[in-house]
Amino acid sequence: MSEMSEMNAETQEGAPAAVVEGVHNYSREEDWVKPDDPVLLERLEWFRDQKLGLMMHWGPYSQLGVVESWALSDADADWSRDGIDWDVSAEELKREYFGLNRTFNPLRFQPELWAGLAADSGFKYLNFTTKHHDGFCMWDTRTTDYRVTHPDCPFHAHRHADICGRLFDAFRAKGLAISAYFSKADWRSPYYWAPGMERGGRTSRGTSYDTKEHPWLWEQFVKFTHEQIGELMTRYGRIDMLWLDAGWVNAANNQDIRLGEAVEKARELQPWLLCADRTVGGPYENLITPEQTLPERPLLVPWESCITMGTSFSFRYEDTYKTVRQLVHLLVEIVAKGGNLALNVGPQPDGRLPETAVARMKGLGAWLKVNGEAIYGTRICEPYGSGSWRFTRKGETVYALYLVEREQSPMEAEMCIPLRDSFVRVELLDGDIPLDYRLTEKGITVRLPASVREKEAPEAIVFRLSGK
Repeated sequence: MSEMSEMNAETQEGAPAAVVEGVHNYSREEDWVKPDDPVLLERLEWFRDQKLGLMMHWGPYSQLGVVESWALSDADADWSRDGIDWDVSAEELKREYFGLNRTFNPLRFQPELWAGLAADSGFKYLNFTTKHHDGFCMWDTRTTDYRVTHPDCPFHAHRHADICGRLFDAFRAKGLAISAYFSKADWRSPYYWAPGMERGGRTSRGTSYDTKEHPWLWEQFVKFTHEQIGELMTRYGRIDMLWLDAGWVNAANNQDIRLGEAVEKARELQPWLLCADRTVGGPYENLITPEQTLPERPLLVPWESCITMGTSFSFRYEDTYKTVRQLVHLLVEIVAKGGNLALNVGPQPDGRLPETAVARMKGLGAWLKVNGEAIYGTRICEPYGSGSWRFTRKGETVYALYLVEREQSPMEAEMCIPLRDSFVRVELLDGDIPLDYRLTEKGITVRLPASVREKEAPEAIVFRLSGK
């Protein structure tokens, strides 16, 4: 993930703007390749039912509170080093960054606590960074010393040292699915950023050498990558999705890691495995993954927006977090457009989740406990949205969700749902309260009970319309 999509606009409530449209490129809907395998088609429908995932970027970089990995790339220095505010050269920065494994010691890490919070807050799957571009492995890999379980890392002797294993087990125990984030690039590997090659000390996203001129070196990296993916797919229980970042690693850039071989081998053991080879397209990008942005219109293919709760994917000291109201509106907007929200929270270096993030997760969960019926398992409903209204459906049942701008917004006695279809029943989802309504030229006018109007305005009001 990258931080190029930071948003500085302020809302009236003083929180950062939730998202903006068009920040990052993502694969086009018309280029999506429908799988032939009926098992994968069924799993894609399962994925579309989930709606809310918890994404976590975590590693030694959390100690500095700076962007994950990207500051290592000289070619990305103009945006990735804005948080590097101590006097250090580029080369010293890289040495310091790669040495952070020697001080990473999250003694307050409680995987069961994280899993319980996520489950109670309405999250349905975990997308966790097994390895970012910096190459640090959060599992007990045999492929490199640059891992959380190596003696160089003080956390290696802790009972939870195999962080991926502990997290995956804890989240599965709470009924959540597992999506394994994995970077196809590895800036620590001598097979990717090879010392002494033509680029010298200057680093960029890609390899430090021409793979066509050094095919033997590239083949070593391919084997290294396959072995790492194989470990995750064979030693860590059921994995529901392999979520691949570093889209520049692809055949068109002469960086063909022969992903199909690795995925098909994994599917021999885990035939349900979805793959998100993001921004690359083709048969192994089973879902489209906008980052820090939303499509302008509904998409009819599986997709998931990964969006930060604060301003950063990694932990940032004194970060500013989106409000519960913003998060509810964000989730509703995404679901109405047919997608999932992967909401990112960056854990602290001590192993805890930030208190504000915990509070926001609980707030989102409280709204979902009342209104989740209009979210989970739903599909796109024409006209998708109108003004402050958004729509979802399950079969013949339609849900009309009204996004309330702020807590102090006045609640009118009557509201007009801009739908002209005829329904037998109109109910307020909160409490299953039947409502009086009438059909007008503008839509379905409902009358809110006084008991509802006297409460503080919720993040969104949800109506169930059924019995056509």
